[in-house]
Amino acid sequence: MEKELNQESRKQITESHRKILEKQQYRIIGEHSAVKVCNWTKNKIAGKGSCYKEKFYGIKSHQCLQMTCSMFCANRCKFCWRSLKSPVAEKWYGKTDEPKFIVDESIKQHIQLLQGFKGFEKADKIFLKEMENVKHVALSLTGEPITYPKINELINEFHRRKISTFLVTNAQYPEQIKQINPTQLYLSLDAPNKELLKKIDNPVFNDYWERLIESLKILSDRKYRTCIRLTLIKPQNMLDEEQYAELIKLGNPWFIEIKAYMHVGDSLKFYEHENMPSTSEIKEFTNKILKYLSDYEFADEHYASRVVLLIRKDVKDKRFIDFDKMFEN
Repeated sequence: MEKELNQESRKQITESHRKILEKQQYRIIGEHSAVKVCNWTKNKIAGKGSCYKEKFYGIKSHQCLQMTCSMFCANRCKFCWRSLKSPVAEKWYGKTDEPKFIVDESIKQHIQLLQGFKGFEKADKIFLKEMENVKHVALSLTGEPITYPKINELINEFHRRKISTFLVTNAQYPEQIKQINPTQLYLSLDAPNKELLKKIDNPVFNDYWERLIESLKILSDRKYRTCIRLTLIKPQNMLDEEQYAELIKLGNPWFIEIKAYMHVGDSLKFYEHENMPSTSEIKEFTNKILKYLSDYEFADEHYASRVVLLIRKDVKDKRFIDFDKMFEN
């Protein structure tokens, strides 16, 4: 019995964990991956609008797969809406599934989850035909996908199938950032200073600030598309615009997304509705930070998501992804 308990505790997804996730409409893939249909994918098929990534970069929301290949996370961010933030650990443990298996099963489960729309009278007929032809994957569902030991093989497997990849990292694994080659990498920047980052992100690593700085420096010389995302919590981290700008300059990203914290999910334990900035407050903060970022300019906004896009002036002609050309080589 003790041996069975030890084996269960070494799993990334325990049976109790699995049951909770499945009730929340997740589909578990193998030992450490999961899929869940994004609300924007549902909205697009139902004719109710699309994700900001479609407006900003040309991603088709109804052809987007939302998944993760790792439940690990080195942070316990207070603004995170996910109800399960375990296992919170520094290093990978447990079994490691193969990339091809994860991709095959993720697409399969995603398509199965969409089948109910075929009986929805108001669903767009064209989108219904196209929704099973996945063209994009958002590696950002929960956990820290970059910790998966075969993350670059997984990215390459998606690319082999002509599926673009957007990967989100909390900037605690600089060595992994050196190794990956996604279509676009998101790096989360949740505070302008060390003390506030610890308060908001509640990191596992003691050298969390040094890891962030190193990740920003590595980001600056990546050859692929890069983005730094600020999630603003009123009034907690809506300050020190100049210091934010200095950190952003270290990363030299193609894009900057300045987004409002959304008062949903598990974050309700830590914040009130008043902590959620309005769209006008996000734009006001954006104008303040732009004073210190002469290489960037306003590009777009997505009102429903309360997010503003800034773009580096020298890459503004590359904003939208050319899906016909990106996999030619």
